[in-house]
Amino acid sequence: MKKVFSLLMILAFVMAGMAQQDGSTQPKKNKKVKTPEITFETLVYDYGQINQGDNGECEFVFKNTGKAELILTNCRSSCGCTVPSWPKDPIPPGKKASIKVKYNTQRIGQINKTITVESNAVNDRVVLKITGNVNPQPTEAAPENNNGAPKVNN
Repeated sequence: MKKVFSLLMILAFVMAGMAQQDGSTQPKKNKKVKTPEITFETLVYDYGQINQGDNGECEFVFKNTGKAELILTNCRSSCGCTVPSWPKDPIPPGKKASIKVKYNTQRIGQINKTITVESNAVNDRVVLKITGNVNPQPTEAAPENNNGAPKVNN
């Protein structure tokens, strides 16, 4: 009986100690952490119908809608024919910037590529998309053949 009583006392002390644990190591739920957030004006850029060799540049404008500096850590495309360039300096809260994308329009056919943007934002990975279609360069009409004879005006 003494052993059971001793065991119950030890258990009571352990539980009492856990109940009085200082909550300072617990995260404070009411404290708002200042974090950046990236918000794009659009996530898809549609080139529509373009011709081979046309300008394949587009731009994705975004804003830091968070409360801390936004830092883009990487932008990578799904294909080597699509090359993104992005700001390397921190973007302050409330400021806009852009990611420029260059698509190689020498490739004929459907455009369906993605650009993955990585940052320190709450939404730390955003996928952008470019779409459209590259048509072959239009051929110019050949001049009429007049069998080499000079044109005579009367």
